[in-house]
Amino acid sequence: MLGAAVVQAGVFNTKHNLGSTGINAASTFSGTREICVFCHTPHGGDGEAAAPLWNRNLDPSGFVTYDQMGTTTLDAAIEPVGSVSLACLSCHDGTQAMDALLNEPGSGREVPGFNQGRWDGIAAYAEGRIGPQGWLTNLGKDISNDHPVGIQYAGGGYALSAPAGPGYDPDFFPASSEVAGTSRNWWVDTPGGTAAFERTDMKLYTRVATRGAFAGEPQPYVECASCHDPHVDTNPTFLRIDPAGSQVCLSCHNK
Repeated sequence: MLGAAVVQAGVFNTKHNLGSTGINAASTFSGTREICVFCHTPHGGDGEAAAPLWNRNLDPSGFVTYDQMGTTTLDAAIEPVGSVSLACLSCHDGTQAMDALLNEPGSGREVPGFNQGRWDGIAAYAEGRIGPQGWLTNLGKDISNDHPVGIQYAGGGYALSAPAGPGYDPDFFPASSEVAGTSRNWWVDTPGGTAAFERTDMKLYTRVATRGAFAGEPQPYVECASCHDPHVDTNPTFLRIDPAGSQVCLSCHNK
């Protein structure tokens, strides 16, 4: 309960508080004072979502991904958009309004005024979407010009049967891992932390590969939330660490 309270306190003062108590007048909804409801619900969430108790519709279709650019430097396999990135994009692909929820406030009952609530500010001008197409808040379905998501870390080579990865790779820093319960979790340590995973490390998300190295095995992938922590905006755009000096990039890329 304490952990949940800390998260709520953190989100309250960020742009991800889309309720009427939000600090960002450009994207707040006047129909509810709730905060978590725009992403999570205690009942009736999407059981297929990688994010817990997800309260939004997920649509994996129609995405244009980085590998479709035909770049010759790509040496890792990219999975179809899924995992936690699909949850992020259920808001940030701009295809549905921010109050398009599976379970509205009020234990599933129709809440007077909620559907009739309004978004305040110019950034929510288009039917409740956060910003015009092309803004970082509204990436659209073409994400080929963004850092690839659903991509094997370090070009592949990490897997359940090879948790330490391919050994020294001059282009990437090694990933750390540990077993939690029956699963193995991977991450990339950032300066100033400890050997254990922390919120300021680059989190990697385990998926079962359908292509590339170790196909058929669980292995670590880079997803939206590898670099962004949606609950804490200590740094710009919810980045896990300060981007000054390209620290975010250089946490994984050895350049």
